Amino acid sequence: MNMASFAALHHLTLHYRLEGEGTPTLVFLNSLGSDLRIWDGVVASLEGRYRVLRYDLRGHGLSDAPVGPYTLEDHSADLLALLAHLGVPRAVLVGISVGGLIALDLARRQPERVEALVLCDTGARIGSQDSWNERIAAIQHKGLPEVARTVIARWFTEDFFVQRKAEAAGYYNMLSRTPVEGYLGTCAALRDGDLRPWLRSIRAPALVLCGELDKATPPELSQELAQGLGARLELIPQTAHLPCVEAPALVGQHIRSFLKELGYDR
Repeated sequence: MNMASFAALHHLTLHYRLEGEGTPTLVFLNSLGSDLRIWDGVVASLEGRYRVLRYDLRGHGLSDAPVGPYTLEDHSADLLALLAHLGVPRAVLVGISVGGLIALDLARRQPERVEALVLCDTGARIGSQDSWNERIAAIQHKGLPEVARTVIARWFTEDFFVQRKAEAAGYYNMLSRTPVEGYLGTCAALRDGDLRPWLRSIRAPALVLCGELDKATPPELSQELAQGLGARLELIPQTAHLPCVEAPALVGQHIRSFLKELGYDR
């Protein structure tokens, strides 16, 4: 059984899971308001072919939730510290939504640590200052459980809510129970984070994935990201913002095909 593990870093404690052997090491980064469990299906589809590291971002899951606001650099520094703690010199970063931005930020700051990037339902800039300030204000006024009802509607397709009601309820619980300090702190990181000026400088091979029905970070945003990186965009049919939950086997298939292109033929 894969047990929970915790890394006491110099500035906070992160919850993580490390499993599998071989190369490369894949590092999965979760989205705003979720935790490492959103990758369960994708990791299972990889069938133990790679070494896999998952962790809860600061302010999420079982990781510490320090007082915000946070920055993208805070998040990427957490990742770098965790990699150093575990003795991982280079990794393939697989990030979704804000996790994708964190992966990009580490790739521009520490390119020697990044083997490749798989960027899911994300962009070099997500939303606007006004949109994130509005969400922060709404949560401060109404509370996260109330705002989460609107947010989660963009996580999944209508079919998911109809056909997989129990899962939808469970993911609402995950979102609504995220530490408020962590959620707001990461909203601030998204509000202030803009990596568009640095895209052309990022040299790591990249694959961009996006749910074809994603309204939170729509395919047009992913197309801009792919063009900026000189990467390929693959749309995941009949999924919204979290294809890793709605279609994990297909996401895993794209990851495996990409790794094969890079010479990891396992």
